[in-house]
Amino acid sequence: MTPSQIIVLATPVFILLMLVEFVWGRAKGRDTYQLNDTVTNVGLGMLSQITAVFTPLLTVGIYTAIYSSFALWPDAALWTTWQGWLLALVFYDFCYYWLHRAGHVVALFWAAHVVHHQSQGYNLSTALRQPSSGALFGWVFYVPMAVAGVPPLVFGVVALVDLLYQFWVHTEHVGKLGWFDRWFCSPSNHRVHHGVNDAYLDRNYGGILVMWDRLFGTFKEEGEPCIYGTRKPVNSWNPLWANTEVYWALLQDTWHTRRWSDKLKVWFKPPGWRPADVAQRYPSPAFDIRLVQPFNPPMSRAVSLFAAAQFVMLLAGVSAFLWSAHGLTTSHALVWTGVLGLCAWAIGAVMQGRLGLTQVLLMECAALATATSTVGAMQWHFVFKPVVMLVAIFYVANYPYPTGTTGTIDSKDQQIKRFRRVLMAALGLSLAGDVFLMLPGNYFIPGLASFLVAHLFYIALFRSETNHVRWFPSRGALGGTLLAGTAMYAFVYSGLGDPVLKVAVAVYALVISLMAAQALGRAKMFGTPEARAVAIG
Repeated sequence: MTPSQIIVLATPVFILLMLVEFVWGRAKGRDTYQLNDTVTNVGLGMLSQITAVFTPLLTVGIYTAIYSSFALWPDAALWTTWQGWLLALVFYDFCYYWLHRAGHVVALFWAAHVVHHQSQGYNLSTALRQPSSGALFGWVFYVPMAVAGVPPLVFGVVALVDLLYQFWVHTEHVGKLGWFDRWFCSPSNHRVHHGVNDAYLDRNYGGILVMWDRLFGTFKEEGEPCIYGTRKPVNSWNPLWANTEVYWALLQDTWHTRRWSDKLKVWFKPPGWRPADVAQRYPSPAFDIRLVQPFNPPMSRAVSLFAAAQFVMLLAGVSAFLWSAHGLTTSHALVWTGVLGLCAWAIGAVMQGRLGLTQVLLMECAALATATSTVGAMQWHFVFKPVVMLVAIFYVANYPYPTGTTGTIDSKDQQIKRFRRVLMAALGLSLAGDVFLMLPGNYFIPGLASFLVAHLFYIALFRSETNHVRWFPSRGALGGTLLAGTAMYAFVYSGLGDPVLKVAVAVYALVISLMAAQALGRAKMFGTPEARAVAIG
């Protein structure tokens, strides 16, 4: 089995244990879960596993290459005994300690590791909150194992064991464990590691064994209550931003500092270090633990139920992808990664109030329509393609349109009703055009006609709303789009045998060019985000 498939099989166990912890916490009056944080934690874990599909070269390939070329004791019988397996696990945990420590004292490694610490809660879902970029440089710390001759298979197994062990220590419902706390990473020890308290900062790095911290002076016993999160809170449910926020900050400091040596130091100094000139021009507020506020934007019951349902479907989609990823081509795997990443981002956006429920469905259906066409799953493409337009029609039909005009209330109502009728007609004809083009047989001409009439309604809509704007406000945009349309028509002309088809495609290319010219011209004239978004579309 592939590592991804093993994770898929372990996922129901993770979910079950999280449910047990949740029920236990509610029964004890100490619930440590909140829906938005939990969904984001698990979503980041999903993205981590998805990206791992594309990084076997970094996680195993480089290790195997070093083992094959430089191993001092290759194929030693020791590693196939139980003593060898145990030694390899301890060896791995030792290397992990130094990787983990680097993740807190070197900005480059912190940029990846920060993802695991961003949650302001502490529960079993926090264990699943893993970065997607950790494999880029983390492999360096395991080179000693390859040189020592630990076989790649043994390395992969002990790495998985070390990772799975750390799941259970992310809980507030297990207290101190006496002698166990002295030797092993335990819930008490690991709570300290996640604390931003001054006394707890950068302590207890061990994965399985905490004795490394005792040996190297980084151990701290749990005392005062822990405040979780990071000293620069991410304050977002966006999983993409969670993975890139520190990289972006480092890039900004690198760009702004004047000294070339500082441009390099930014990446290898401890997290929070900034060049003097940058700190002076772009100061950051000092951390004050008394000012820490929980990030928990309000969600309605409808949004909570929608996010939970979306999360369940995303989990099913990611599981299906991970189970079959080894049999997919790279291009198809990238397509599905884009879809799953978009869905994860959309769930965060709706929980944060940045998107509405219908907008999320519209984006997801559009992504699925594109993906199913790309991978050749046409039976599903024929479902999602029209559904995109149906959702769009539902969205605009229920949107509270502003008229932007003056007059009596009755005249405004009439304008809104006319606006709605014209726009719904245009969208309905666009949907008809999509359906005609998907039907078996020669329905190209009816499809083209539907789009042409739809465009007339769009033009009428634009003219009725903005009488002072010319149909084509930018001559440059008009000339450029007509030139592009002519070039595209010339490219496909030789493949159009039917004379009727040649005329139809010429008209179609002209209409598309004029639509683009309209959108670009209006974007230039208005300069609003909405007008620019239409032009990009």
